[in-house]
Amino acid sequence: MKKLVVILVVLLLSKNNFAMEVTPYGTIINHTTWNQLLIKHVSDQGKVDYLGFKKDLIELNAYLDWLSKSKPSETWSKDQLMAFWINAYNALTIKLIVDRYPISSIKDIYSPWNIKVITIANKTLSLNNIEHDILRKMGDPRIHFGIVCASISCPKLQNEAFNTQNTNRLLNKASKEFLADSTKNELTTDAAELSKIFKWFAKDFKQEGSLIDFLNKFADIRIASNATISFKDYNWGLNE
Repeated sequence: MKKLVVILVVLLLSKNNFAMEVTPYGTIINHTTWNQLLIKHVSDQGKVDYLGFKKDLIELNAYLDWLSKSKPSETWSKDQLMAFWINAYNALTIKLIVDRYPISSIKDIYSPWNIKVITIANKTLSLNNIEHDILRKMGDPRIHFGIVCASISCPKLQNEAFNTQNTNRLLNKASKEFLADSTKNELTTDAAELSKIFKWFAKDFKQEGSLIDFLNKFADIRIASNATISFKDYNWGLNE
């Protein structure tokens, strides 16, 4: 009965809060605050208004506080876990920048990905911990286009929060948009000049075939299996 009441409450609340959901064991997952911040401060092109985030620091900190009190576990679905950790990574990256803004690059911060930024379920985590120890181990290379490193050459930050209902759609959207952006990847039938993301995480993109097999799932053109592959310089300027 208690579980039923929780579910009914969540359904009523979620009419205007699409990012709120409930696990099979009645745990409420609520990314609504993060969703509202993204809508407000991220353009459709993925440009981030860091000053706007700074002005809404109370709301950002409230969302991070909720993350820190959450206890993601094996009782959550894969999509619930993936959405939670992608949102956490992106919100914590924004917080890292906002706390030091104005800066011109995330690399102006010493070893930014190794700073311990949050404690969740009694584990103190860095961005590297979230990316390499949690998200990459889920076995879905599309996560590399869902998480954002606050830089021009990164995939764009989506201006809606991830949740169970939209995770697959948003990851597909992010993958297609990234490959279609010629400033980040230039693709022809016989050549691919790629983002260094494909070099740094090459193993992730070869789990179900070759790198070109992966590219052809999301590219607008068909790339030949013997196409020449090279890599672009990476622009670490802030994505604002």
